[in-house]
Amino acid sequence: MTASNTAVVGEGFVVFDRVQKSYDGATLVVKDLNLAIGKGEFLTMLGPSGSGKTTCLMMLAGFETATYGEIRLDGQPINQVPPHKRGIGMVFQNYALFPHMSVGENLAFPLEVRGMGKSEREAKIKRALDMVQMGAFAHRRPAQLSGGQQQRIALARALVFDPKLVLMDEPLGALDKQLREHMQFEIKRLHDSLGLTVVYVTHDQGEALTMSDRVAVFNDGMIQQLDAPDELYERPRNSFVAQFIGENNKLPGTIEAIEGNKALVRLATGEVIDATPVNVTHKGQKTLVSIRPERVEFKPEMMPEGAHMIGAEVIEVIYMGDILRARLHVAGSSDFVMKMRNTIGQTKLSPGEAVRIGWDPQDARALEPL
Repeated sequence: MTASNTAVVGEGFVVFDRVQKSYDGATLVVKDLNLAIGKGEFLTMLGPSGSGKTTCLMMLAGFETATYGEIRLDGQPINQVPPHKRGIGMVFQNYALFPHMSVGENLAFPLEVRGMGKSEREAKIKRALDMVQMGAFAHRRPAQLSGGQQQRIALARALVFDPKLVLMDEPLGALDKQLREHMQFEIKRLHDSLGLTVVYVTHDQGEALTMSDRVAVFNDGMIQQLDAPDELYERPRNSFVAQFIGENNKLPGTIEAIEGNKALVRLATGEVIDATPVNVTHKGQKTLVSIRPERVEFKPEMMPEGAHMIGAEVIEVIYMGDILRARLHVAGSSDFVMKMRNTIGQTKLSPGEAVRIGWDPQDARALEPL
């Protein structure tokens, strides 16, 4: 698998320049990170637990110190600047509101720390609460609010002093699915309307794809891929990204030949298919062919021109409302998934049925195995 932390670092609004972090002096949890984030950008750091994403956010906030390298904000090095002087707003998963203070007092706190006068404080508090549609709740205590309301207040507190940058660490993790999805759009609306620069950390790939201008996919302390959401989903650069972003079929095989932008792959059962070579280079190399479930068809009239056809056996079909999800036995794999729109008159599939499936060769990517 190939990965790189050496994305070109220009003079972005936020810059990580050769940043490393070790807690024990031996093991690097962040490995030579080079990353530039533009002013007004919504960048998400996405990855599993222990991948280094939260450590990067904490170094940017000032709660952790980089072992090596430099972090810059708006052109100025901030490694030695204490957190409260960085001008950064922060939103946490657990809200971190003061329980003994009212909502208004919670929002006043960061303004008082900055020496702001009472009338200016009151104006900023009203504006921030109105931004998150919580203007009528200034006198309530956090315990009198629902989880979603508390998260809105935490967001308002992060915005109340007009920060240069807003950092969000798994801010929606404690909310139920429907509320979480609603808050995703609320945060994105505020980002767009206020021109905020946001660095957002999550392990939820759906959240990252929904909200971000760009996503940095982390694993093992390194950025595996840094791209727009559609690029990550449609054109993953290695097996980790293909597996982590969305649902993905993986067929093991061996490279038979590479001809320009086409690889011939022999599958475990002997079939030879075309795929786009991504990080495979030579005949005999092991590969995983990546195919998204929604790119697979079983109706001849829906097959794209030049589609590969391959035999399959239906194992199970699951009704999911708007889609039908079929699990198939394909080329030795019993975990191959096909997703179909649930339409009136849809041809039904039954367990044990033999079918022919196909996909556009351009939708198959030959990746180096993990």
